[in-house]
Amino acid sequence: MRRRDFVKRVSGAAAALSVGALGCRGTRAAALPRHWTWVHGGAERTPDEWLAAFARVREAGIGGVHVSGGDIEVLSAAAQEAGVAFHRWIWTLNRSGDQWVREHHPEWFTVSREGKSTLEHPPYVGYYRWLCPTRPEVREYLRTVVDELAADPHVAGVHLDYVRHSDVILPVGLWEKYGLVQDREYPEFDFCYCEVCRETFAAQTGIDPLDLPDPTADLAWRRFRWDSVTGCVRVLADAVHARGKPITAAVFPTPGIARTLVRQSWDEWPLDAFFPMLYHGFYEEPVAWIGDGVRDGVGALGGRASLHAGLFLPDLPAATLGDAVRTALAAGAAGVALFEMGGLDDERLAVLSNALAGT
Repeated sequence: MRRRDFVKRVSGAAAALSVGALGCRGTRAAALPRHWTWVHGGAERTPDEWLAAFARVREAGIGGVHVSGGDIEVLSAAAQEAGVAFHRWIWTLNRSGDQWVREHHPEWFTVSREGKSTLEHPPYVGYYRWLCPTRPEVREYLRTVVDELAADPHVAGVHLDYVRHSDVILPVGLWEKYGLVQDREYPEFDFCYCEVCRETFAAQTGIDPLDLPDPTADLAWRRFRWDSVTGCVRVLADAVHARGKPITAAVFPTPGIARTLVRQSWDEWPLDAFFPMLYHGFYEEPVAWIGDGVRDGVGALGGRASLHAGLFLPDLPAATLGDAVRTALAAGAAGVALFEMGGLDDERLAVLSNALAGT
């Protein structure tokens, strides 16, 4: 089927969903599906192939898709016809692929305690190029990005990813991969020490963070960076909510881990739902750890927003996936989210369907 005909066929359904998303924040959160999968939308598929892919996961119990890349109209139309909510998944502060920012505003990128910009010296991997959330112009730029998405009638909600600082410490399961032992916060991985962060912190405290005897141990400096990310998130949440749509985020496993590893105090954010990445293999933990993480996050949120446990399929063979899903739900998760749809082979999908039956 041609793209134009396919989109036209389901345009009415997309418009209806856009209207249905309006309402107070509580209404938005209550209307969110329980179970989700992340989807890389740039895959080469025809509109009908996308429809079949979404219908396949919908039959197993998945009610929503977080989709990055690809043609929004085609993907949204396929999702709507399949009966799943279509949310746009974006990289937020990690803007490695944002050529306009790289060319026009190199000063926006975060700076390490060594004084090196992530634009020119990305840590760990080449795509780790991060914008500084303290800068008002960065917040305004990202606000325009999410506002444009939320204004699109084909988009039912906005899903943030990489809304944090770069990892000051990697999950322990990744140390060997990168040939590292991160037993403390090393300067080359410690962000952000750009002029704006230093000047803003100095205006608040009278101290340049580079003059601190031990910046890694200073609670005010740590809180400054948590609040910097949170302040940016508030701007984005206000923009999406003003369009009457929900905004959610993929976050690190628990508030404590998030604060320690990536300067992310997500339990303080005004979002409608959270998707903690409870990727137990990254932390060399058993499946039972997923339940512990859910209980931690649910307790921290205190009912203000729903929590959907993010599960990493490469570490969950079919024989283990059902246990992981049941563990998360028994611990109090509103639902689960699978990373990512391409890993849902027939065997895993059958297990998932059985685990979600009746939920």
